[in-house]
Amino acid sequence: MYEFCQLSSGGSIAGAVKLNKQETDIAVNWSRGLHHAKRSETSGFCYVNDIVLAILELLKYHQRVLYIDIDIHHGDGVEEAFYTTDRVMTVSFHKYGEYFPGTGDLKDVGAEKGKYYAVNFPLRDGVDDESYEMIFKPVMAKVCYEWRLTLFRSHAS
Repeated sequence: MYEFCQLSSGGSIAGAVKLNKQETDIAVNWSRGLHHAKRSETSGFCYVNDIVLAILELLKYHQRVLYIDIDIHHGDGVEEAFYTTDRVMTVSFHKYGEYFPGTGDLKDVGAEKGKYYAVNFPLRDGVDDESYEMIFKPVMAKVCYEWRLTLFRSHAS
């Protein structure tokens, strides 16, 4: 298990380092993002949150990072890690209701300095590609415009 966590996290951190040093424009860790792990607990088969570690690496060189999560599950571990900061904006499009992890309500917008830096778009069953695109494009256009986007990190299983 330790070796798996090292490899998964190491891949994401190495990608962030390459982005920071401008050695690449795109970095992908194909071993998936483990976005449910929290600072002091495992969750959703996620033991270490490689995404949080990669974002922390990106913050060494960049004032702000935009994280976009289009996985069916809410990226609760990433959102929790940055819920009170204005340096990371988390945007999550996910299935909501009686579905793991059961978080990511529309009203969850961040706290303290991070208020309005968490954007959740809970989706119900039956969303097809066309309706998803009709939701995603205007939301992301507004986020990118307001934030003057220069660098982002996305997650999808």
